[in-house]
Amino acid sequence: MSTETRLEPTPGQTIGPFFAFGLAYPKMHEVTFPHSPGAIVLSGTVYDGAGAPIPDAVVEIWGADSDGTVSRSRGARRRDDHTFTGFGRSATTDEGHYEFWTRNPGSIDGKAPFFAAVVFARGLPNKLHTRIYLPEDEAGLAADPLLSDLSEDERGTLIATRLPDGSLRHDIRLQGEKETVFLAF
Repeated sequence: MSTETRLEPTPGQTIGPFFAFGLAYPKMHEVTFPHSPGAIVLSGTVYDGAGAPIPDAVVEIWGADSDGTVSRSRGARRRDDHTFTGFGRSATTDEGHYEFWTRNPGSIDGKAPFFAAVVFARGLPNKLHTRIYLPEDEAGLAADPLLSDLSEDERGTLIATRLPDGSLRHDIRLQGEKETVFLAF
C-alpha cells in the first residue's frame, strides 16, 4: 500500500528589492562600448500604477546588432570595451531612470526591429516581458503580428521615441493609465 503525499505548489515570492546581490556586475548597462561607432543611448523611467517612479527596479534588454545578427558569443556579461554583446541590465536610479548604451537593433528576417525587455521590480511575483520597438520602420510596425493585434494606444506603449540626438526614450508603466503591454509566456 502506497502512502504517497501530494505536495501543493509553493506560491511565488515577490521580486527584490535586493537586486545588487548576484545581479550587478561591472558595465552591465553597456551592451556596446559608449560613444563607439553606431552606439546610442536607450533610456526611460519605470513607473508604478500610481505614476510614481520606481527607484529599485531592474530592466534587462536583448537585441540584435545593427545588421540583424544575434550575438552568440560566450560571456555576454564580460565587457571588453569593443564587443557588442546583445544583452544588458540596468538598475533604476532613485528617480526610476534606466539607461543603456547599445545599438539600434537591425531587422531579423525582415521583421520590425525591437529590443526584448524584462522588468524586475519589488512587489512583482514574476518578471514582466515586453518589447521596445524602433519608431522609424512604419511598414514593419504595421506588419508586425504582435502590434497588429493591439489597439493604437496599446501599440504606443511598445514603440520608443527617437530624440533629436539619435537616442531612444521609452518609459515603462507597470499599471494604470498607459500601462505597458506585457507578454505572457
